[in-house]
Amino acid sequence: MTKDLRLAAEDEADLQVISAALQDAVCQVRDLAFLPSTRRFAMVLNRFRWEGEGKSRGHGHERVRAGLHFENVTAVRARNISQERPEGVLNLLAIRFEELNPPSGIVTLVFSGGAELRLETEALEAHLSDLGLVWETPNKPEHDLD
Repeated sequence: MTKDLRLAAEDEADLQVISAALQDAVCQVRDLAFLPSTRRFAMVLNRFRWEGEGKSRGHGHERVRAGLHFENVTAVRARNISQERPEGVLNLLAIRFEELNPPSGIVTLVFSGGAELRLETEALEAHLSDLGLVWETPNKPEHDLD
């Protein structure tokens, strides 16, 4: 049985680890929230358990509900994400960080179909936690590299 992930990021290298763990995670638009009063951006995703690949009893593939949040967020901008479609599904491909005026910078969450979220941060601070709900899936994300 794979243990729940608990990861934190305070620099670009740390964030790359979180990005790899969340590759191919899916969420709905309604699962995204910017809380300006606390300067926090939070989201809940269904994460593919890459680190547990082949260890489950049935199909060999698992997904787990996970929470991701960023602190010190001063603004959020969305591209190709419609707030009017809260049931819309987003497939996370990568998370990137561009340092502007250290320690501030831009976190970009890159989704399939050209969708993006850009978080302006005063300092990079991210936390990823599995929330315990795990289920088997027969589907493994595939990447066409052609």
